[in-house]
Amino acid sequence: MIRLHHIPFSRSFRVLWLLEELGLKTELSHYSITDGSLRASEFKAISPVGRVPALEIDGITIYESAAIVEYLTETRPEHGLGRLAGDPERVPFLEWLGFAETQASILASLNMHHLFMGDPTPASPVTLKLEAARLAATLKALEAKLEGQDWLLASGFSAADTMMGFNLFAAPYYVHLDRFENVRAYIERIKERPAYQEARKLDGKQEFYKKDFYEVPNG
Repeated sequence: MIRLHHIPFSRSFRVLWLLEELGLKTELSHYSITDGSLRASEFKAISPVGRVPALEIDGITIYESAAIVEYLTETRPEHGLGRLAGDPERVPFLEWLGFAETQASILASLNMHHLFMGDPTPASPVTLKLEAARLAATLKALEAKLEGQDWLLASGFSAADTMMGFNLFAAPYYVHLDRFENVRAYIERIKERPAYQEARKLDGKQEFYKKDFYEVPNG
């Protein structure tokens, strides 16, 4: 039995997509940010800080996206989606896992201010402008890396790309992608992957974003 504890259009989508790439079917346990289910003692016994994803697999439970990605690729190396110790791309693989989490943390901050804290406080515009600029800086770095190659690693698609899945579909709510041609092409390549398409079908309806783009208030 494989069970993924999941919120639609969140970081847990990374794991859902990777499971599809690996051909591993999972039972989904759905949660919501707004209904208190993440704070329940039953869920905190699975994920101590009450966050998704958490994955039950192989008789153990793992939380934190990057740890799950490393575990899945290292225990299923036949799929070639990880880069094991000794592989010349091991370091860039790990760097991209970390980069994706850094970028997701910026998105989480923007989500918190724009979506979950009510009307912005007077101090918020400065913070929001800074966070949007930080997000744009990560996209600029990604744009440069994708010059002349299709995926994050030169050798081809890997689980590092699945770590970017959630980020690049949330980022356009805060940063216009017009100037990031390579990033836009990368998103289109992601959309063409059958495993990605299947994961989106299973993902569920996103409940967070009520507008197409979130401007900085008074910014």
